[in-house]
Amino acid sequence: MTDPLTQKTQGGDPAPRPIPDNPVPPTPTPGPDLPPAPNPTPAPKPIPPAAQRALAEAEERRKKAAAMELPPELGGRDGPEPVRYGDWEKKGLAVDF
Repeated sequence: MTDPLTQKTQGGDPAPRPIPDNPVPPTPTPGPDLPPAPNPTPAPKPIPPAAQRALAEAEERRKKAAAMELPPELGGRDGPEPVRYGDWEKKGLAVDF
């Protein structure tokens, strides 16, 4: 029988404690078998002015390239472009360019 105040059995040994549902494992310490935790990544360095100018010029070139209007294709295929999407047949017949 166990004394509720001291939680000791009459023989003097402490009563066994229940095991928690989710025991917290001890945190591992770095050693020869366990590598140390990685360092957090440092803050990015500021971009130099020359690189900022290059990025701005590249953005301008992309805008000009996107704004370029191409004339409609005459006699071409309706739907997706076959070269890009692999649609090489028309009405069941293979089409060669």
